Amino acid sequence: MNLIDSNLLVKVIHKINVMNKFFMSTIVLVGLAMNVSAQKHPSPPPHPSKSELINIKSRELDKRYNLEKKAILNHPVATKKMKQDQLKALNEKYRSQKKLLKKM
Repeated sequence: MNLIDSNLLVKVIHKINVMNKFFMSTIVLVGLAMNVSAQKHPSPPPHPSKSELINIKSRELDKRYNLEKKAILNHPVATKKMKQDQLKALNEKYRSQKKLLKKM
């Protein structure tokens, strides 16, 4: 082998190494991009059925009703008549909201 052949061989080997590094870095970048895109789109949570949704809303309504009733009954300044009127209004409101839920 003469000097020209050895220089040519070194250049070819260098080009192969550069191409190999480029190929490997491209594979790594594509893999990372796929991983990132997969993380951006998590599956949506399942939606509750209509009956489950009605039950949840009904429980929330009951809880809110009980809290308001407790607040009315434990009010330190309100008179007995005021409490009765407020409870009557609360009960009417509660009944109408329950009817709306049952119509769904």
